[in-house]
Amino acid sequence: MSFDQKFLQERRARLAAERLLEQRQRELFAAHQKLDAYARSMGGLPLQVQAEGAGAAVARKQQDARFVMELERAHSAAVMAERRLWDSVETITDGFAIFDHDMGLVVANQAYLAAFTGQAQVRAGMTFAQVLQMATDQGLVDTGDETAEAWVARVLARWQQSSVPPEVIHLTSGRVVKLSDQRARDGNIVSLALDITEATEREAALKFAQTRAEAASRAKSAFLANMSHEIRTPMNGVVGMAELLCDSPLNDEQRLYADTIRSSGEALLLIINDLLDYSKIEAQKLSLRPEPFDLERCLHEVVILLQPSAQEKRVDLQIDFDIAMPTRFIGDPGRIRQVFTNLIGNAVKFTHRGHVTVRVIGLENMDGQQRFVITVEDSGIGIPKDQLDLIFDEFNQVENQANRKFEGTGLGLAITMRLVSLMNGQIWVDSVEGQGSSFGVRLTLPVAEVMEPLSAVPISLEDALVIDEQALSSAMLQRQLHSLGIKSVICRSGAEALAALETGRRFDVLLADQAPRDMTPEALAEQIRARGFDMPIVVMGGDTGDILLGDTAATAIKKPPLRSALFRSLQALSTSPVLQAPAIPAPSRQMRVLAAEDNRTNQLVFGKMIKELNIDLNFAANGLEAVELYQSFQPDLVFMDISMPEMDGRDATRAIRQIEAQMHLPHVPIVALTAHAMEGDAGDIMAAGLDHYMTKPLRKSALVEHIIAHRPAGTFAPLPPALHDDAADGANVAAQ
Repeated sequence: MSFDQKFLQERRARLAAERLLEQRQRELFAAHQKLDAYARSMGGLPLQVQAEGAGAAVARKQQDARFVMELERAHSAAVMAERRLWDSVETITDGFAIFDHDMGLVVANQAYLAAFTGQAQVRAGMTFAQVLQMATDQGLVDTGDETAEAWVARVLARWQQSSVPPEVIHLTSGRVVKLSDQRARDGNIVSLALDITEATEREAALKFAQTRAEAASRAKSAFLANMSHEIRTPMNGVVGMAELLCDSPLNDEQRLYADTIRSSGEALLLIINDLLDYSKIEAQKLSLRPEPFDLERCLHEVVILLQPSAQEKRVDLQIDFDIAMPTRFIGDPGRIRQVFTNLIGNAVKFTHRGHVTVRVIGLENMDGQQRFVITVEDSGIGIPKDQLDLIFDEFNQVENQANRKFEGTGLGLAITMRLVSLMNGQIWVDSVEGQGSSFGVRLTLPVAEVMEPLSAVPISLEDALVIDEQALSSAMLQRQLHSLGIKSVICRSGAEALAALETGRRFDVLLADQAPRDMTPEALAEQIRARGFDMPIVVMGGDTGDILLGDTAATAIKKPPLRSALFRSLQALSTSPVLQAPAIPAPSRQMRVLAAEDNRTNQLVFGKMIKELNIDLNFAANGLEAVELYQSFQPDLVFMDISMPEMDGRDATRAIRQIEAQMHLPHVPIVALTAHAMEGDAGDIMAAGLDHYMTKPLRKSALVEHIIAHRPAGTFAPLPPALHDDAADGANVAAQ
């Protein structure tokens, strides 16, 4: 029972006792009057009757006396209880008052009255409206932007509501009071005036602290963005020049120095990226940008990135993508690629021999949602059992003799776990020390494509000859072919494939690795045609599309082969098994490339990286020059630095797009070059009208890839034939 309810209960009990006492006294007085009247009418009562009446009168008086005493004791107890209750009310520091159903003040404690300059002015019987008016007249209340009349009317109107809302009042003395009023059952209003000054000051202090913390967080983000830009700009020169130096004639010692500079610079960039990502996670600023993307292509791009590192260690890096699962989903491709890169990169990093296999296995598909599991299995050094629970902690890297030589921030797996959690997924690890590890990720993503049944793909090929020296790669390819109803024979070399042809078995297609260990694809094609075999040839690795192997027409797909690309190639071959030589338009000019870059060192690095390309390259030192050269030079491709004086890359791009629209000119591809790498940078930059996004330091292979991809018809090939295959091998190296 609340305090005000107890008080009202005691008050009602005292009033009831007083009314009962008055009623008994009236009844006793009425009885005496009746008795006297009866005696007078009888001319006096007989002695016996008088005696009995006297006795009865004495008994009644005694009974009445006892009853009166009981009532007085009850009254005294009620008064005592009321006094104790009121003394308790007076001890509290908050104001307490009771108003009747007509809003008249019944009683108030000293704390309630102390708010007024003259306590005598506030007395019982005054209405609540008069109390409020007195407070405004004496200037006790800060009404803010309201007039005194409007403030009184608004505070008074609260009592007309079924549930009286609280009201916070700011006094001119600096105190803050909260009126908490409740209506009792008898219609009275119990009003509590709570002093919340200290709580308000604490809340204001917390808000101020929060504001300062948010300002500090923004300053931290700005510092990190600026630090990223300031570090990446000179690192572009360091790493770029080191890469160019590695491509020049060097002795063994010089090459060691150059490789050390390049690898150390790249390691520093990885550390910067991890710290930036972890900072965003810590500030809860990491967000997802869902969009339709190809999961299988995303996975293959990461594998192609890591393939050189795996090949240096002679580690087989393979993909096993569920043939019955769709490939296009809705999600954040950048963050999913980051998960792939962290898990697969770790596996390659800690594996000295054997294999790293990435498997994608589809589970149930319900209501347009595909549930699947990604596992990254390796035959590396493994993780001790007592360290498994710590592997996803921040700044943690398992410390033992086997992995002490590996460097890193220890943030990669912690970031991966946060990213997977952000995608509402799960991640786990199984490992045996000395035998290898298996990291698993379970995700559910909306499907962005209608999965066509494989049986509906019209492929009439029946037998395939496969040349691939990697056992896992050939096994996965064989399984894909088998799902299409194509039988296959696996050979480890060109000579083994020629021997298989001599057995007399008929093959409908030849799938050959780009670099068999015993002969080139051109030599293999020449040997096959010399023996009278005319089956179509598909080269796995290098460029894509129709190619020539000497005088032999062939088609090329990436390795590991993207499933959709493999299906399309086989589908085309099944309807036209003999390929014609590709029609190559006669070139008439060089491809024109414009690079807008204000930093002289970066201009030098850019020019040296693509010096062997057969292109017409022109530089602009700022955005204004870039717009002017766009109109006079008419480039086929523009590389646009974002941070430049006079006019930055965003404004220059907008100006170019405006000229295109006004003059009805074709859309020129523009690739952003930037040292910024914070959350939201890519979106802001792309919104200006750019087509692609590259962060510094630049990679030669990425530059060459963009130039080759955007070469218009009728221009000379950017690379001489001898260099084209080498560039194509690295064409999918992702731009940082």
